[in-house]
Amino acid sequence: MKKLLVIHTGGTISMSEDESNTVNTNGDNPIANHQALIQTYADITEVMPFTVPSPHITIGHVKAIKQLIESHADEFDGFVITHGTDTLEETAFLLDLTLPVTKPVVITGAMRSSNEIGSDGLYNFIASIRVATADDSNDKGVMVVFNDEIHTARNVTKTHTSNTNTFQSPNHGPLGVITKSGVYFHHRPYEKKTLPNIVTTLTVPLIKAHMGMGSDMLSFYAEQHVDGIVIEGLGQGNLPPTALEGLEKCLAADIPIVLVSRSFNGIVSAVYAYDGGGHQLQSKGVIFSNGLNGQKARLKLLVALSNDYDRDKIREYFND
Repeated sequence: MKKLLVIHTGGTISMSEDESNTVNTNGDNPIANHQALIQTYADITEVMPFTVPSPHITIGHVKAIKQLIESHADEFDGFVITHGTDTLEETAFLLDLTLPVTKPVVITGAMRSSNEIGSDGLYNFIASIRVATADDSNDKGVMVVFNDEIHTARNVTKTHTSNTNTFQSPNHGPLGVITKSGVYFHHRPYEKKTLPNIVTTLTVPLIKAHMGMGSDMLSFYAEQHVDGIVIEGLGQGNLPPTALEGLEKCLAADIPIVLVSRSFNGIVSAVYAYDGGGHQLQSKGVIFSNGLNGQKARLKLLVALSNDYDRDKIREYFND
């Protein structure tokens, strides 16, 4: 029987609904109350380094999870993390960028708390244990398991505020599926570069472009000398010309700027040559990201900066 380390961090999967229909954190994680069932799937050790709702998760929390897995990498055959869903994809992706382990690392959660009708927490947890113990799960990077599907940390995103089928991988689809008879992978994730360092004190804001966007916010960040900026641009990667003054101030301050699209599908391209168009932005030094959403591009830029990448290396890193 394989040995797994389960890391409980909080979130809806650890919460209960009260008589007023509000959901609150429990003193004890209700998932851990099903030992007789859980232990039939693997030899499981459970730890709870912290218990917080996912909007409270910080880079420091993720770094602590990373260090916990690294310190036990030789003791266990795989790892399962339970987590709140709001920032689950960010924790998964940051771990995927920085964890050097080849053993399965699976992260899951729940959209319905433990005592709600149709609660999905225990089901997702058992499915995650099954994936983490599957022989084919090695060398797949960090995986997100939800609603009988396996997703890569790079591609998965939360698409619905409350639906149990919220986690999807736009443009790509799931990496595999879980059925009653087994765990099945459709394909392998791409080869990735793992970088070791996470500096929790870096400041990398995320900005969403909009019609008539001005320069005030970008000018402010230039004055603050932030470490990097990610912008969710319009369409294929464009900005209103009214934002260019602030953008140029940031570039003049040697602040790396990474551009993604605010669109749900597709990737940015340096196509348009008008003022604020992607071709002009790239010529000014803006770095285009290869298919990440804003929150993940922010983490990738933070990791690049944490590992002392200069602008050219950051550009190459975002092409991977």
